[in-house]
Amino acid sequence: MYEVEVKVPATLEVVRARLEDAPLEVTPQGAVVQTDTYYDAPHRSFPETDEALRIRSEHHQSSPAEPSETAESDAGPHDTAHETRVTYKGPLVDEESKTREEIETTVGDAETFDAVLTNLGFEAAATVRKERERYAVVPADGAADEFEFTVTLDAVDDVGEYVEVETELEDERALESARNGAYNVLRALELDPDDQIRTSYLGLLLES
Repeated sequence: MYEVEVKVPATLEVVRARLEDAPLEVTPQGAVVQTDTYYDAPHRSFPETDEALRIRSEHHQSSPAEPSETAESDAGPHDTAHETRVTYKGPLVDEESKTREEIETTVGDAETFDAVLTNLGFEAAATVRKERERYAVVPADGAADEFEFTVTLDAVDDVGEYVEVETELEDERALESARNGAYNVLRALELDPDDQIRTSYLGLLLES
């Protein structure tokens, strides 16, 4: 699986307004709070190999007027669900986006999997926390792009505000087409693909 992703800095309040008027079919996908813990490996340096391994804890949010019956008893008043995933990200595969091979699976408990990694010699390196709003997006005219994209509005603690446009695909031969589609979504939101940042949120946090 390949994740094609383009990320640009943006003022989220402005982008929210543009989502309503852009020539796109936009479907809100809800808001989440994500806490990502990244690990260093005992056998090689992930910063040097441009890889990443993380445990992500994610709380899905609901509106105050619509509390979920599935909310965990120890969650906040508007949390509808909690999920934990382990993700491996390979090196960037091109010089024009943040496209990577990505392998991900759900696990039952973050602390337990952290103990597994720790006993294998992995060490927690840093934690990134962000609030995300997600929107499923396709061109309103039904033209050209065969991909459905996710537009994510990110407020990242100690890093700033960003917009990500991403999609997933199986076939590496479709990378260029998917990347160009992501650029078109950015332009529809009056954002410039040339402003994209290929550094991860982890990298931005460590640089700050």
